[in-house]
Amino acid sequence: MTHDHDLVLRPTAAQTEAALNPPAGRNGGDLVVETLSGLGATTVFGLPGQHALGMFDALRRSTLRYVGLRVENNAGFAADAYGRITGEAAPLLLSTGPGALMSLAALQEAAAASAPVLAIGSQIPVAGLGGGRHGHLHELRDQQASFRDIVKSVHTVRTPSQIPSAVAAAWESALTAPHGPVWVEIPQDVLLAETRLPVVTSMDATPEEVAPRPELTAVAAHLLANAERPAVIAGGGVVRADASGKLLALAERLDIPVVTTFGGKGAFPWEHPLSLQSWLEDRHTTDFLEDADVLLVVGSGLGELSSNYHTFAPRGRVIQIEADAGKLESNHPALGIHADARLALQALLETVPERRDPTAPERVSAVLTKVRDRIAAQDLGLEQQVVAAVRAALPDRSPSFWDMTILAYWAWSAFDARHPNTMHSAQGAGGLGYAFPAALGAATADPSHPVLAVSGDGGAMYSIAELATAKQYGLDVTWLIVDDGGYGILREYMTDAFGEATATELTRPDFVALAESFGVPATLTAPETLTADLAKALATPGPSVVVLPALLRMFEPTHL
Repeated sequence: MTHDHDLVLRPTAAQTEAALNPPAGRNGGDLVVETLSGLGATTVFGLPGQHALGMFDALRRSTLRYVGLRVENNAGFAADAYGRITGEAAPLLLSTGPGALMSLAALQEAAAASAPVLAIGSQIPVAGLGGGRHGHLHELRDQQASFRDIVKSVHTVRTPSQIPSAVAAAWESALTAPHGPVWVEIPQDVLLAETRLPVVTSMDATPEEVAPRPELTAVAAHLLANAERPAVIAGGGVVRADASGKLLALAERLDIPVVTTFGGKGAFPWEHPLSLQSWLEDRHTTDFLEDADVLLVVGSGLGELSSNYHTFAPRGRVIQIEADAGKLESNHPALGIHADARLALQALLETVPERRDPTAPERVSAVLTKVRDRIAAQDLGLEQQVVAAVRAALPDRSPSFWDMTILAYWAWSAFDARHPNTMHSAQGAGGLGYAFPAALGAATADPSHPVLAVSGDGGAMYSIAELATAKQYGLDVTWLIVDDGGYGILREYMTDAFGEATATELTRPDFVALAESFGVPATLTAPETLTADLAKALATPGPSVVVLPALLRMFEPTHL
């Protein structure tokens, strides 16, 4: 018997000749970029540094497109968005020590959001590895230890011949469900070492799919088919797995109401009769989900934001489909199914019979009416006006990226993403500064649609340097900055908790003049003109900035 893995492709005469006579002047850095190209990469993000120059020099001998940002953390956010938009591993090239460490907050967000980022950092020379304290520039006692708690896997290279295999293994790890960031580090002298190894022409690092066990999906199908009041919580795993179509088919076959988490925005049509939308921070939604006798949770660990701050206490049977085995039953007892959301939903579609419930749309409508009435009683017309203005200005297929700011917190609950994989925020790890550099990564990935970034003035200050990046590469990103004079949400939290706020007020620049100093057109707008100004900026190719001075407030929480 012959197995597939027993088959060895024999090189042609031309391939043999090329392998025996590789081009001169190549080094370890060439092996990195050749491997990336062989794996299918077309674009890399990063920022050069002394120990990493071998990689960056090799870029000019490759066909890879390089997009360089001004701060490593921002380069990580750009790679994160590129991975989310394309579903491909996004290479991120970094230097040693400070350069590497500056990326950690971005990699934490990529890990929380399951964004496939392939971070490749340099290291001090091989002889200095092991914590010997030789005093090399940028030296850390154990650099990879700083990454191990964040990334999916760590890969260390010590010789040039190890480079292709290490990069390929990291690529496969990043793209194995659940997607996530990985870390490869290569010493400076290995990157600079001349190599006579053959040019890397192709690599196979296809990840194994995480398929559900059939006995588990059989039980799940039985529970759903016989439920009286079933409901679905659809998380980011549905979006990452491109499973929105299968979720819609299952919901319609079973007449099941669906709510999407903040990370799962767009996973289910907003205006569908079975859509509970995304009002997870509302007690009416929480009560409805608690009342379900069978609750199907797909692609979510039901963490803090997805459980109304851990006040959600399901009373019925929970079925949890999750590609991250560590999240199975991490918050609630469940029938845990370790699987990619798309494969598990397909298995349910092939198993479950039709189930009709004519009352489901009425019950959904009743919940949404209660939510709207609760918000309407709080004098939040300005906030709803601004959310509506952004939605009206943004083309349906355009992706949007939201920083940790009050308008984003509104958008989590109230914004209609309209299509899967078009609305992204930093709610996974919750760090500031995500929106604008992430939007630059998305515009690099798909220049066919303008991209929107939304920040507060505090978060915007993390990313001002990337106006230069946007201008340099002509990236079609419109940046909406809501200027309320400080860290607005922290101001609210502190005032509510302590009676007054401390360390939240900020001196800001003139954002319009600052953007224009980079050669980026900018507009000062108002709530009444926001839709028109934003639409004009989005319709104009290249980067632009729209500044909205406004003091927005959050709706009252229901978890306290």
